[in-house]
Amino acid sequence: MRSFRVLFAPEAQDDLDALFAYIADRSGRSPARSFTGSLTDYCLGLGIAPERGTRRDDLAPGLRLLGYRRRATIAFVVTADEVIVLRILYRGRDVKALLAPGDDDSPN
Repeated sequence: MRSFRVLFAPEAQDDLDALFAYIADRSGRSPARSFTGSLTDYCLGLGIAPERGTRRDDLAPGLRLLGYRRRATIAFVVTADEVIVLRILYRGRDVKALLAPGDDDSPN
């Protein structure tokens, strides 16, 4: 079985950091570490089977969205040999507004 290298865009890493801070502030560092660690592992698993999620070419060519535990949405693209995680959006975030072409800000 072919595997793909998984990369996290800087915005996706920022999203993970913000999510960690959000959970840590409300529930403590241990639950934050557990959730973001599991979420990161789930993203890394895309390297084994990247053709998952819903295609959203209307937002960006090749964009796929995949839910995680009904609490986060992973936005990624698959290239010839890589999976690039573009954003990790926590529940309630406006995916379309954050991923639409021409969006230059990344609200926290």
